[in-house]
Amino acid sequence: MYRRILVGSDGSATAHKAVDRAAAVAAATGAEITILTVGSPERAGAVVAAERDRVVKEHPEVADQVRTKIDSGDPSHVILDEAEAGGYDLLVVGNKGMTGASRFFLGSVPNKISHHAPCALLIVRTT
Repeated sequence: MYRRILVGSDGSATAHKAVDRAAAVAAATGAEITILTVGSPERAGAVVAAERDRVVKEHPEVADQVRTKIDSGDPSHVILDEAEAGGYDLLVVGNKGMTGASRFFLGSVPNKISHHAPCALLIVRTT
């Protein structure tokens, strides 16, 4: 089953749903979960700290399995690079931006990731 799960979060309410799903999978499989945020160190640091605190509070069974990571750059590239370099078994992202006509917009992060994921991918319906 899964040993290492990577989930991307921008701190939004829709991203919380993807993080919660990743935490549920981690709880069911005993996997380690890494929450990755892409952005400036100050903002990204605050986002991952808040996400980690929320996950530990709402999913105490995975408290010892939660890691965080921040990086900067293009979100889809950073997430894909980390998924590959980190040897993750599962990548979890939300579907935000993949509704209606916008699902065909090639710039959306979930869309780019769906075409290039180096491991299993779970796209969580968040909208």
